[in-house]
Amino acid sequence: MTTTLIPILGDQLTPDISSLDGADPDTSVVLMMEVADETTYVSHHKAKIAFILSAMRHHAARLRQLGWTVEYVKLDDPDNSGSFTGEVARAVERHSPDRIVVTEAGEWRVAAMLDQWETRFEAEVEIRPDTRFIATHADFDDWAEGRSQLRMEYFYREMRRKTGLLMDGDKPEGDKWNYDKANRKPPPGGTLDMPRPIEFQPDDVTREVIDMVAKRFADHPGSLDSFHFAVTHEEAMRAKRQFLDHALPCFGDYQDAMLTGEPFLWHSILSPYINCGLLDPLDLCRDVAERYADGKVPLNSAEGFIRQIIGWREYVRGIYWREGPDYVARNFLNAKRDLPGVYWTGDTDMHCLSQAIGQTLDHAYAHHIQRLMITGNFALLIGADPKQVHEWYLEVYADAYEWVELPNTLGMTQFGDGGLLASKPYASSGSYIDRMSDYCTHCRYDVKQRTGEDACPFNALYWDFLARNEDKLGDNRRLSMPYRSWEKMDADTKRSLRASARAFLDRLDGASGAD
Repeated sequence: MTTTLIPILGDQLTPDISSLDGADPDTSVVLMMEVADETTYVSHHKAKIAFILSAMRHHAARLRQLGWTVEYVKLDDPDNSGSFTGEVARAVERHSPDRIVVTEAGEWRVAAMLDQWETRFEAEVEIRPDTRFIATHADFDDWAEGRSQLRMEYFYREMRRKTGLLMDGDKPEGDKWNYDKANRKPPPGGTLDMPRPIEFQPDDVTREVIDMVAKRFADHPGSLDSFHFAVTHEEAMRAKRQFLDHALPCFGDYQDAMLTGEPFLWHSILSPYINCGLLDPLDLCRDVAERYADGKVPLNSAEGFIRQIIGWREYVRGIYWREGPDYVARNFLNAKRDLPGVYWTGDTDMHCLSQAIGQTLDHAYAHHIQRLMITGNFALLIGADPKQVHEWYLEVYADAYEWVELPNTLGMTQFGDGGLLASKPYASSGSYIDRMSDYCTHCRYDVKQRTGEDACPFNALYWDFLARNEDKLGDNRRLSMPYRSWEKMDADTKRSLRASARAFLDRLDGASGAD
């Protein structure tokens, strides 16, 4: 009797994953494995590790209930080889399969391992496309071919047409493709009516994982004290319904807002479940579109949310696979400063950084504006090495897999690819943070001051960033206004701004976890 071995990876927790398509449960063995290589190639947040391993264990139980034979290798199994290839090799010895069928990996590093299996093992190896995405690799390459700039907005329109989401025939619903300008409201004054995501209490399986992670990964960043993630499909569906019912209606208005002590606001907190496979992204978008059609959600909220998934998520995956493994080494601005210790402690007088990093360490989560305009913006302005910035984001966020995180971080926040992904660096002074948050009112620094010890560091750092990168950014049309403002400043003002920035950077370089 022929046997098929079906390895399922930790971000493939979907019952109808392509590797299972057409397989016979009676002659197939599903292999799931927790391996040291995947938990330690960067120092992942403790809660991220616990979430993925618990979700994997629960998914294995779900597959067994569906009739599959599942072999599950735990991280603390004494015979665990520590790698995907090593565990597949052990399974091959046990079962002598005729075929190995696996869904393609999400990262270059793992894809290289899978490519070696054909020559490593005697069994036939079939690597299938990941059908959970709307655009195949070929689809994205066809779209990108011949374009001088790969702007997400135009790719997003193709995804709208392909899916039919928020389309009125050949036209976008409301006659506009993008309602981003309607989605930039500052935070509201009161928070009493703010929705709260469901916090799931760990069951016995999750508690076992948490205890193991606490002992084995004690030196990794982050806390397990606030662990609240959904770890099953059913829990993820409850989290989805909570978002659709209570947060989505105001998501558009306040998606860029930030508030002290409020890490979640009107955000979905669903990206960890989408990226590991517990939720289907297209089904989620259809649910959002249906809420709009039923009059329960305004168009700006529905469009803004759908754009993040079928626009940005699909787009950055296309960029990642098209640009190749060397994308991680790009450093257009030649930024070389080590990422400061505050990123691992949150210990700083800069209230915005303290809030964004503090909640990241507590929850393995921060929303997109906190990542782009607080932690990303600060790293950009100080000239941090973009590869170090990328590795930090990959470590600390529960939804971070390299395919989705690397282009967003190195390309979007750090401009490391020189404009392939973003039309300009997302650099900002303190005024943006003041406009979109209440952070500045709680900070010891004065956002209205540009220089001096009490001035918001973002202000001088912003002008210093423009000045030191003028040879590479001076011709960028989207930066023409700030460069004209810089040119109009008198020499003393320029010297004062750059001196304030230099003094702050000197203190930063000499500090250990504080500014």
